[in-house]
Amino acid sequence: MPKISANLDPRARQLLRSLISRYIREGEPVGSQTLARHAGLDVSPATIRNILADLEEGGLLSSPHTSAGRVPTAQGYRVFVDSLVQVKALGERELAYLRSGLATGGGTQALLGNASELLSAMTHFVGMVSAPKREQFVFRHIDFVSLDARRVLAVVVFADGEVQNRIIEPQRVFDPLELERVSNYLNQHYAGHALAEIRRSLLRDLRNVRTEMEFLLSESIELAEKALEPPDDDVVLSGQTRLMGVQDLSDMEHLRELFDTFARKSDILQLLERTSSAPGVRIFIGEETGLAQMDGVSVVTAPYAHDGTVLGVLGVIGPTRMAYDKVIPLVQAAAEVLGAAIEPSPREPSPSS
Repeated sequence: MPKISANLDPRARQLLRSLISRYIREGEPVGSQTLARHAGLDVSPATIRNILADLEEGGLLSSPHTSAGRVPTAQGYRVFVDSLVQVKALGERELAYLRSGLATGGGTQALLGNASELLSAMTHFVGMVSAPKREQFVFRHIDFVSLDARRVLAVVVFADGEVQNRIIEPQRVFDPLELERVSNYLNQHYAGHALAEIRRSLLRDLRNVRTEMEFLLSESIELAEKALEPPDDDVVLSGQTRLMGVQDLSDMEHLRELFDTFARKSDILQLLERTSSAPGVRIFIGEETGLAQMDGVSVVTAPYAHDGTVLGVLGVIGPTRMAYDKVIPLVQAAAEVLGAAIEPSPREPSPSS
C-alpha cells in the first residue's frame, strides 16, 4: 500500500472513494462540482478543489488535458482496492449460477474450461484458470503401445477421469509383450497413488532386483518415469475478444500486445504462480504485474484448493476501471466452488500396493 494512504484524513478518503467509484461507473473525469453534490460531505466546492489538488500532487489522481475533472491513477486505484473499496458478499443468485456451472463429475479439464468461461461471462472481461499440478492427482491406469521400433505411446488415466497421451523414445527397444508386462506391474502395484509417490516408490522398490519382472522393470525405469512425469503447467483463458469492446482499451496496438501475451500464456502462468502461495484475493494494477504490455490492465486472482492443498489459481483480467466491489467477491467465490468440485483423489478407498 502506498505510504500516502496512511496520511489521508477522513475527508480526503471519502472524496477519493467517491471520485473513483463514480469514475468506475461512468468512465468520465469527475469534477469538484459533481463531488460537492454527491460525495456526502458538507464542504464547499473550493475546499473540495483544494483536497483534490492535494490528492493529485500525491500521485493518486490526474487531470486529463481535455477536462477540468480528475481520474484515478494506478496508485489511486491501489489505495482504493487496499482500503476504500466496499466489497459485498456474492449474491445467492450468482453463487447458485457458479455452483451449477461447476458441478462435480464433469472431469477436471471441463471444470477448468467452465470456470474460465463463467468468470468471463459474469465480468465481461478475460477469465483465466491455471491447471492443477498433476503431481497431486492419483494415477488410475496406464497402457503402453508400441508405435514403431523406437517410439512408445503411454496412455495415462487419472482418478479424476482425465486421460493424457505421451510419446516416449526409450533408449532400448521394447517388444509388445514387455510393454504389457510393465503396464500390468505398474497398474497392479501403483494404481491409487499420486505421481510423486509412484516415482519415489519405483526407485526404492527396485534397488534390490530379485525377479525377472523386477529386472525388466529396472530396465524400463526410464519408460515409467517419462510416462508418469507431470505435464507442463497450462492456463485456460476465455473471453479475450471481450476486451475489444472495452472503452479504456481501445488502442489497437495495446490490444495486439495483450493478445500476444494471451497467446504465449507463459507470462500469464508466471503471474498466477506468484499468487498461488498467498491465501485470498490478490490484485495487480498495471505495472504491478511486471509486464509492460499489461499497462492499463488489472488482474484479480485467488488460489483454489481441495482439502487444504492449493491446486491452482483463477482470476480475471480487465481494465483498471473495473467494478472491484463486484469482481473481488466473484473471484473469491469461484475459487471456493472450483476447489470443492475438483477431486484429485477418488472418494472410494485406493487399491493397496
